[in-house]
Amino acid sequence: MKKRRLVCPSAFDTVPRIRFYFDFISPFAYIAWKQAPALAARLGRELTPEPVLFAALLGHYGHLGPAEIPPKRAYIFKQVLRRAHDLGLRVTPPPAHPFNPLLALRVASLDLEATARIRAIDALFAATWAGGRGVADADAITEVLDQTGLDGQALVAAASAPAAKDALRRQTDAAIAAGVFGVPTLLVDGELFWGSDALGDLERFVRGEDPLDHAALDRWSTLPAAAQRRR
Repeated sequence: MKKRRLVCPSAFDTVPRIRFYFDFISPFAYIAWKQAPALAARLGRELTPEPVLFAALLGHYGHLGPAEIPPKRAYIFKQVLRRAHDLGLRVTPPPAHPFNPLLALRVASLDLEATARIRAIDALFAATWAGGRGVADADAITEVLDQTGLDGQALVAAASAPAAKDALRRQTDAAIAAGVFGVPTLLVDGELFWGSDALGDLERFVRGEDPLDHAALDRWSTLPAAAQRRR
């Protein structure tokens, strides 16, 4: 099995990389995370996890979250189970959804040694979507991290400090500046790929096999708007 390669978001971009924007609140981010390391290894890229607050993205663009629209919420959970089945993944909902992911995201944003950071992210995703007790409170997060051999109490304390809060805020602002509007989003060579079902598109893009017709895209991008919905 190939070892996952990961670098911290603050590292200089001296090697080609794939930036993985995520929030633990998204089951599709979990599904994508389970595939992204192998994808990055196939493409010879470094995988850089970028925790962001999905609620802040929604607020910036004036969107409702999928879980805030009851029929969409019901459909999405069906879709999650179908996608998980296709991939042979176990997906179990957390104790509540939506929930507050802030502390877990701040833990994932800490400046940890690379293998420790990936262990923490793996464990927090699993606690959310693979039958764990969730990551909505400090006690649960501490227990999850302790079970991975990390010092959960120390990490939760560090994640509660102003520096960790600022780091997550900066990452979210940087994601918005890069054009990220949802999670999961992957950024490679200046191109954004949104959703767990976009990993195949990303791979074709990197391999130079993107079927995108740029002339057709130009026509779409210059279409005038003939109506505007009242907000």
